Amino acid sequence: MNSLWHDLPKPFFILAPMEAVTDVVFRHVVKHAAAPDLFFTEFTNATGWAAAGDKAIGTRLVKTDDEHPIVAQLWGAEPEAMTKLALHCKELGYDGIDINMGCPDASAVKSGGGAGMIRTPELASAMIAAAKASGLPVSVKTRLGYSTPSEWQEWLGHLFRQDIANLTIHLRTKKEMSKVDAHFELIDDIKQLRDEIAPGTLLTINGDIRDRQHGEELIAKHGVDGVMVGRGIFHNPFAFETKPNTHTKEDLLELLNLQLDLHDEYEKLAPRKFDPLKRFFKIYVREFDGAAELRDKLMHAKSTDEVRALIDA
Repeated sequence: MNSLWHDLPKPFFILAPMEAVTDVVFRHVVKHAAAPDLFFTEFTNATGWAAAGDKAIGTRLVKTDDEHPIVAQLWGAEPEAMTKLALHCKELGYDGIDINMGCPDASAVKSGGGAGMIRTPELASAMIAAAKASGLPVSVKTRLGYSTPSEWQEWLGHLFRQDIANLTIHLRTKKEMSKVDAHFELIDDIKQLRDEIAPGTLLTINGDIRDRQHGEELIAKHGVDGVMVGRGIFHNPFAFETKPNTHTKEDLLELLNLQLDLHDEYEKLAPRKFDPLKRFFKIYVREFDGAAELRDKLMHAKSTDEVRALIDA
């Protein structure tokens, strides 16, 4: 059942699921720059999909046949809806299901999903069982606890008892958001708990990890199985390179042009808004003469063609 996870190289590197970021377009940009070992989708609401179908989730589960291995990240608080969407993901060709039990977004938490799951461990168990009904390997991404880091032992211990393929831990609490440094000091104790309760469950860490090299340092020190990089990709789209290289302005602008081309290509398949593209400009347009001025102009653009014209100029 866990073949997806156990077929990954050891250690493995994952691009974190990020809302309105890790869609099919940006995943292909990262793959072109330097591919991780595993991709996750944006997180997708099972309850919304069960009630209203694809129009409730937009393009969140759009993927292509060359994206393997890839895991669908789902969330919600209704087991029946989770089973339905997990089965649908299997039909779509996803390699695994990951349940988001860590998102601190207020609307997700209010409905009992995301980090709200931390306060309802029995429901968390039911959601995992519901996803397993798909026959795909099931993993979980969560945080240390809801309010204080000291909650980690009880909460993570509960998850380790659920016979999941992998547990990814963002090393902060829901309350801490990203306002404090990730609690790297807890990694060894968490690994020891995993070894005692669920040695067959892989352990992945997340939070403040810049790139593959930084991840390799943490793996060498703590012996975890995998590393998930999130915001680090905004500082370096080549974060998953096996050897760090110096990249030129031309390299970065080539990636931006690729993202524009892919945006237009997928626009033909399903409507895509232009404005969300603007959050990506800071990834590519930085640290060269005139970058700030160009970025300011790009933020006022209204179309991909306008962006291309500004880059060419």
